[in-house]
Amino acid sequence: MSAQAIENLDPPGFSVWLAAVRPRTLTAAAAPVIVGLALAHRSGHVRAMLGLMTLLAALLIQIGTNLANDYFDFVAGADTAARLGPLRVTQAGLVEPSTVRNAALGVLGLAALIGCYLVSVGGWPILCIGIVSLVAAIAYTAGPWPLAYNGLGDAFVFVFFGLVAVNGTVFLQTGAATSLSIAASIPIACLVTAILVVNNLRDVDTDGRAGKRTLAVQFGPAFARAEYGGLVAIAFLMTPVLAWLGGAMLLLPIAATPLAFEEIRAICRRAGAELNQSLARTAALHLSYGLLLTLALIL
Repeated sequence: MSAQAIENLDPPGFSVWLAAVRPRTLTAAAAPVIVGLALAHRSGHVRAMLGLMTLLAALLIQIGTNLANDYFDFVAGADTAARLGPLRVTQAGLVEPSTVRNAALGVLGLAALIGCYLVSVGGWPILCIGIVSLVAAIAYTAGPWPLAYNGLGDAFVFVFFGLVAVNGTVFLQTGAATSLSIAASIPIACLVTAILVVNNLRDVDTDGRAGKRTLAVQFGPAFARAEYGGLVAIAFLMTPVLAWLGGAMLLLPIAATPLAFEEIRAICRRAGAELNQSLARTAALHLSYGLLLTLALIL
């Protein structure tokens, strides 16, 4: 985008910022917190305001990460006119790059302010989680060794949007994670990582040209499809483990199995822009599993 084009940009309106926030991705941040709150409810230790602030902090970190990715992927040359995924406002020339960058920093700063309240409740473990989460939100696509550009995006998402989000929520409410919360965080982590795998499979060609060495780029589309199938399979194979730890009602997420099988089959035949369908439906699978697990935990 030329300097002249930047100067001629109109102030971005609500619809442009809504596109930049990418609201369809927010369930990836919300579902693990909701599951964590359901786990805490099961033990009788839910504080509503604390839960609300935890959810808000998670959503703000997701939004800040989305905005940071929008800016840094454009700067790095990973987002070009050949992009197959949903709109990125910086690449599309809808918002000045520095404005997107500043918005990302502002949103993450607000998350940090809320984090101060969470730290006052949860102490140094939550402080450590918060600092690492905020740093990782930027380091995902920025810095001297961006995680997403060096094949660590999958691990980042698995840990922070799965294991940490679920167990951190439980810890805030009850003061300790449990064997059940750890087990419950694994399928949530697997399915949220599967969303990223679809994204990387779709972008394998453009990412490769931009030097973004995701696992799909390093090991190829066949590996990415196998990784997707493995993550989804592990998620559902964990369901009997949850039932063993917490009772037969926790088998309820198996109701989402038909969607899981459908998407495993679909990802084997889709490529390019067609994978946007798999992206949306895998997000729906993640949310469905999370909500079914939440329902089973609170009944």
